Amino acid sequence: MATFFQSVRQGFGRGGNNKNTPPKSPVQAPQDPRTMANSPSLSNSLTLDNIAANDPNAPKYFFQEKYAPLNVRGNFLTLCACPKNVELGEWLAHQIVEQYRLLHGMLQVIQETNGVTGVPICNESTCPTMSAGRLTYTWLVDGRAAKISAPKFINRVEKWIVSKIHDPVMFPTEKVTGIPETSAMKDAAAATGEPADQSEGAPAGPNATGSDEWIGKSSGFPQTFYKDCQGIMKQMFRCYAHLYHAHWLNPFWHINKHDILNMCFVHFVTVAKYYQLVSDKEMEPMQPLIDLFIKQQRVPPEALNGGHWAVAPPPSN
Repeated sequence: MATFFQSVRQGFGRGGNNKNTPPKSPVQAPQDPRTMANSPSLSNSLTLDNIAANDPNAPKYFFQEKYAPLNVRGNFLTLCACPKNVELGEWLAHQIVEQYRLLHGMLQVIQETNGVTGVPICNESTCPTMSAGRLTYTWLVDGRAAKISAPKFINRVEKWIVSKIHDPVMFPTEKVTGIPETSAMKDAAAATGEPADQSEGAPAGPNATGSDEWIGKSSGFPQTFYKDCQGIMKQMFRCYAHLYHAHWLNPFWHINKHDILNMCFVHFVTVAKYYQLVSDKEMEPMQPLIDLFIKQQRVPPEALNGGHWAVAPPPSN
């Protein structure tokens, strides 16, 4: 029987012409930046004359509540929380693939070649470094941290993530011996008074790893799986940070797609917080916007203070 992760990864691209191309993202296709008759950037409150997207000293409009809408309603926890009948490792693998699908859709907006200039919006001239405000991310070149252009950095991140997802050791899809342990199985064992087999399940918390148990073990994931997920999510966050700090105005605000960018980012933050996949320090370049999403409860309270690993309160008498 195929695993849960095997079923959700079908079509991601293993061979054929779309080897490194994820499935079509649910994000709407970007509009032509030249078609700006109804662009909100032409309003009196925000014009090209009073903001420079690539100026680290310019006001960060995307950190203000009135510029942080989403085009969807609902609780992102429903898309984030692991179902009781799915093993946690397989669910995290699914979340990684889904978050990359959404990010890839946003990156395509800045990577599309302009028909007039012949270059994409994010290019060697506009983005000579992978920056997020005053912060510049580096890439290891010959063992040393080096500043490279944002398009090169993003291209390397995407290739690296795709190679990880297609690595049969890190993201296995083969059948495993036995039945993966799920929350539903643990609940059933608790109800009958039988102890669950801890050697086949995930530990109580993300850092509670040992030589005999780890997240995803019962589904065939390697011992390093959770740390690998953290590494992938960290690089995806850096891409989002660059999208906001360097390209929020051009093109997302110009083509009225900033709300979709916000939707993808708040979904990402919910998953990152709920499973403790990105550290608070790493998130600092986007903390004001994250604080807004928390205030609006776009990031659900359940994703904070422990998230998936929070201790459930005792039942009331």
